[in-house]
Amino acid sequence: MEDKIIYEVLRVINGIPIFLEAHLQRMKNSFKLINEEFPLSYEEISTKIQNVIKDENKYNGNIKITYGINEKKLKVFFIEHFYPTDEMYKNGVDTILYFGERENPNAKIVNDSFREKVNKEIKDNNAYEAILIDNNGNVTEGSKSNIFMIKNNILMTSPTKAVLPGVTRGEIIELAQRLGIQVQEVEYKYTDIDKLDGMFISGTSPKVLPIKTVNSIKLDPANKIIRCLMEEYDREIMNYIEESKK
Repeated sequence: MEDKIIYEVLRVINGIPIFLEAHLQRMKNSFKLINEEFPLSYEEISTKIQNVIKDENKYNGNIKITYGINEKKLKVFFIEHFYPTDEMYKNGVDTILYFGERENPNAKIVNDSFREKVNKEIKDNNAYEAILIDNNGNVTEGSKSNIFMIKNNILMTSPTKAVLPGVTRGEIIELAQRLGIQVQEVEYKYTDIDKLDGMFISGTSPKVLPIKTVNSIKLDPANKIIRCLMEEYDREIMNYIEESKK
């Protein structure tokens, strides 16, 4: 029987695992969604992460946490990462539509088959990310990120039930609400993407990354709400790092 592997990927900046508590809460939720007990403690995982950082003398990068349900073994290790360039943050990135959805969108479970199919489409189209479209024609999420849309100064994202509730996604929603930006969870048809004022990707590696194109549809990467959230999210990370040092 193939082992079911629950995982999280988090970003380490200056030796600090960013938003670790939120990542572990999501990992705990992934266990709950498949009716499994969460057998790990915050202290156990945090200590293992710090040991990996010190042992490898690596203070910036992405760390993956995995736990095999059958194997009952925790693994923590650095993985290859790709962070967007300054040019990508300035001018936005190209994306494609991919018609498919995850089997269990709320749980972060390894699915190599789905990942391989999407990655091939991304590579074949020379795109940065694929935006997943469900069976009803609604925008859900990116293949390895969450997706936000802006229309009439309203920040929109897919309903939580239809996507992986990303840690960065949650931080952005809280930030927007604090800034007085109206946030709505909506089912949005992919056929109406051309009516949007802007779109962006959110995630551990990209943070807040503007979208320049979706297939042949051009969007505005300089949208003022996107730019505001980019700055505020970076500030939130810096605040987290400073608090973690105390």
